[in-house]
Amino acid sequence: MSLTSPLGDGPITDPQAMRALAHPVRLAVLSYLQRHGPATATHLAPHVGATPSVTSWHLRHLASFGLVLDADPSEVPGDRRQRWWKAAARGSSLEAGEDAALATLGDADAEAAGRAPADQLIETARQEVDRWIVETGPELDDAWRRLAGISSTTIMLTAVELEGLAHGIDELLAPYANRLASEVPADARRVRVLRHYLLDATQR
Repeated sequence: MSLTSPLGDGPITDPQAMRALAHPVRLAVLSYLQRHGPATATHLAPHVGATPSVTSWHLRHLASFGLVLDADPSEVPGDRRQRWWKAAARGSSLEAGEDAALATLGDADAEAAGRAPADQLIETARQEVDRWIVETGPELDDAWRRLAGISSTTIMLTAVELEGLAHGIDELLAPYANRLASEVPADARRVRVLRHYLLDATQR
């Protein structure tokens, strides 16, 4: 998987890989590894709602598409007799490609392959926001509560401008996403940044 984003995200263009991510457990597995780093199937199981054996099967399935891989021994703590997995990239983006994999499917099938994981990602984000509102938001102190939350803004952009804006936001986030653990301030907290670019169907 080639990394094309300043955030270290990797594009997913293979429709079969997209279909693999449409499964909620596999998406949960990949998301956990991307956020928290290497883990074993046993460690992942309670976080993704599956048994260790089922989680292991999903990990191998993700590995067949290059989405996860074996972690290096230097990256894992504790018992190294277990198999440790890590995400191949910090994040993922679903893109309609022109590669050979797409050529094996009709346009409608390829679109459906991309739509399913996108729908699952949107539903996961929705659940994450709902959970944050109920569980996390009320527990924050005033300073963090003032900064956290959701905003909505409508602007007029061309396709080129939107691409530039998205890339610019990636560039702003990159120094924070890519810094070493030793460089993170002691009072830093994990912040989940969710972005949706929702285009209006009309011209204006």
